[in-house]
Amino acid sequence: MRVAHLLRKYNPAEWGGTETAVKRLLDGLRFHGVENVVFCPRLHRPLTSDPLAETGCEVKRYKAFVPVWGISEEQKEQLISVGGNLMSLDLPTSLIAEKNLSVIHTHTGNRLGGIALTVARSKKIPLVASIHGGVLDLPEQTKQYLQKPLEGGVEWGKVFGLFLRSRQVLERADAVLTCNKREADLLREKFPGKRIIVQGHGVPVNVYAEDQREAARKAFPQIICKQVLLVVGRLDPVKNQKWVVEQAPQIFAKYPNAMLVLAGSCTDAAYGENLKRTICELGLEQRVLLTGGLPPGDPRLIGLFQCADVVVLPSISETFGLVILEAWAAGTAVISSRTSGARELVETGKNGWLFDLDNPAGFNGALEEALSNRGATTQLAAAGRALVTEKFDTNALAGQVKALYEELIEEKK
Repeated sequence: MRVAHLLRKYNPAEWGGTETAVKRLLDGLRFHGVENVVFCPRLHRPLTSDPLAETGCEVKRYKAFVPVWGISEEQKEQLISVGGNLMSLDLPTSLIAEKNLSVIHTHTGNRLGGIALTVARSKKIPLVASIHGGVLDLPEQTKQYLQKPLEGGVEWGKVFGLFLRSRQVLERADAVLTCNKREADLLREKFPGKRIIVQGHGVPVNVYAEDQREAARKAFPQIICKQVLLVVGRLDPVKNQKWVVEQAPQIFAKYPNAMLVLAGSCTDAAYGENLKRTICELGLEQRVLLTGGLPPGDPRLIGLFQCADVVVLPSISETFGLVILEAWAAGTAVISSRTSGARELVETGKNGWLFDLDNPAGFNGALEEALSNRGATTQLAAAGRALVTEKFDTNALAGQVKALYEELIEEKK
């Protein structure tokens, strides 16, 4: 079985949760004997590493562009980083020329998804569409943020969208995979009868079980003998790290040995600068550590998860919450904002804590419980790890996707 996977963005320097989820799916599919070829946009700079290619995946890059007049290069870069509606003129011919494809699996919608749909129809093979960042299950604040880089521009690429039926990708796909139940319910309302499957992301539990604390301490000696509050995710308004930084003075006043660690690459330059400025204005330069981006499976990142007293997820929107599973796999408790993804994973008092962003007191109460009652915190983390082991093993979830491919292939025949 040979499957083409279509990505809207793949830049190892801006690695995030979607890239991690896709890589683990590909690893699991390869374990089950599936041959994967990834189509993704070309980059302006040469790569120093390519995690997908290094693990045996064939990677082919196509030319992509932002079909919008009247916006700056900075706005275009921002669109590419956060989910802009890209277009490619050479992707259709590249996909059509790819031989022996059994399935096309698009991890993006819009015009690129429309290309995948068009080529799959022409080849008479199944199209599977995965939703990673949410379509219907998005807060209004997140929708506005995603549209902001288009301000002042004229989107001339709409003509391509009409031709490619880009707004019908989910409606016409043979199966739609989404990672949370709320998104699935909303999609079923909109597309009755459509095969819509809730498919969570996987974690290689055995990798996170290997002790990597020393790697983290060696790379970041500032964390030694500290109470580490870890936030993992790209620096971006949706991930909302600034909210935690603004709570930090109160946290540090009560826990003078605490340190806030923000691990992740920056995908929004303006937000990143604003975050650093806030840290300086609050006088927290010695109490907040920015690690930068860390590659998937990096021992330093796994070690940070293991060294952390608690992992904090303050996102405005999180359709799944892969970081939650990674924290649990590493044996660490989680405090998360009440997003749709987190609500399906975290049960307050059973395997972690949920809080509302408009109620800092609720967050501070959860943090106090996590840091002051280590026995209970350890029990909650253990319950989370049991859940990951039982339901979110990488290879088991990939096996379900392969079985779906096989079913769709038979239906096409």
